[in-house]
Amino acid sequence: MAQASRLVKPATQRLIHLTVLRTQRLSQHWMRVTLGGGEIERFDPMGYDQWFRIFLPLGGDAGLERLPAKAHKLFGYLKYLRIPDGMRPVMRNYSVREFRPAADGRAAELDVDFVLHGSAADGTAGPASRWAETCAPGESVVIIDEGLAFNPERGTEQVLLIADETGLPAIASICASLPASATGLVIIEVPAQEDALEFARPSGIEVQWIVRSAGDTHHDDKPGSLALAALAAMPDAALPASPFHAYIVGEQSLPTGARRHLVSERGLDKDLVSFCGYWRVGAASPTPKSQIASNVEASA
Repeated sequence: MAQASRLVKPATQRLIHLTVLRTQRLSQHWMRVTLGGGEIERFDPMGYDQWFRIFLPLGGDAGLERLPAKAHKLFGYLKYLRIPDGMRPVMRNYSVREFRPAADGRAAELDVDFVLHGSAADGTAGPASRWAETCAPGESVVIIDEGLAFNPERGTEQVLLIADETGLPAIASICASLPASATGLVIIEVPAQEDALEFARPSGIEVQWIVRSAGDTHHDDKPGSLALAALAAMPDAALPASPFHAYIVGEQSLPTGARRHLVSERGLDKDLVSFCGYWRVGAASPTPKSQIASNVEASA
């Protein structure tokens, strides 16, 4: 089998200006922000785990207007960093939870699900969480499409999908894109039972939820560690029939550990594994100094 490209890039990558249409609190740790308007017609939906860079206007709309055309590339990023602190938008990576094209007189919409860490009220939330909790309809954002990490050429009929809570939107979107005939297993670890948000999937896809706070026994476990342990303890017969496409995302230790286990212990061809470390414990994305200051003032 020829090795498939690791990433599926979009046809174009340009700044797309959008506005917040509405927000919805889904659970203790989930906030959904629906985007649209602006230049939504320039967004090309690809399904699966399509992801993008989003620029949040924590310093006001003036910072968004100063974004360079290729802020996701090296030289563009250096120009982005030259936007003054306090005006510079915060950049983060997120997945498309759902895209609804324009139909029946309704404009196109794009849902983005944010995992909430800390609280905006007491100043413990990070910039993205705080924005998701407090943004209002009409606020502006800018996104740059980055395409897919899940490569359909590696297979869609038999899949193994594993994630912590940060990968839930991508897993849900992948399942919505799979053919109805697809079979396989999904393992998702979440902080609390209410964070186990159900999603549409082919009838042949089984979902196993792992809750860290169940009975307070695992509340302090490192995110992703329980999902990794569940995979390691699983008999071969419980896994999809080989060959299958494995997709693992979340806290860095989960995808790296699961890939190593599948390749070394289960004999899966490494070219059939898509994996990405979304984040790492103790290594949060940089926060602008102005936002750190405002967080300190809010908690004072």
